[in-house]
Amino acid sequence: MADSPLGSPLGGPAPEPTGIDTARGPGRVLVAVYGVFALAAGARAAVQLAVQFDEAPVAYLLSALAAVVYVVATVGLARGGRTGRRTALAACAVELTGVLVVGTLSLADPEAFPDATVWSGYGQGYGFIPLALPVLGLLWLRHLSQADEEAGGR
Repeated sequence: MADSPLGSPLGGPAPEPTGIDTARGPGRVLVAVYGVFALAAGARAAVQLAVQFDEAPVAYLLSALAAVVYVVATVGLARGGRTGRRTALAACAVELTGVLVVGTLSLADPEAFPDATVWSGYGQGYGFIPLALPVLGLLWLRHLSQADEEAGGR
């Protein structure tokens, strides 16, 4: 899909050109998976915060944080360009740190997490996708950066 003269299809300014189109191939799959996780984590956190907040507030707030991180990563990856890649890079780094820290704490001290978060047990409740996703995102971003350099930074 081509950008309109008024900006990108996402409504913001047109992304800076890159050597690779992030809306194709593995980039499109990655954006879709991040979008699904943003919706899943956001819906789960919204219900938990509204109905069960007093049972495990830290766990539910961490799930809400995960949803926000997934939204930011989705937008950054979909937007592309230098700004989008930097945004996605920051989101993937925060996500990987969150998965590793929360995953380790939830296994070391299960009583601290009376209910699971998206990142508990390294994302075990989601088939470990929350652990794999930031790694794949970081690898894809590195690939985009290298492709952009090879294309002469177009």
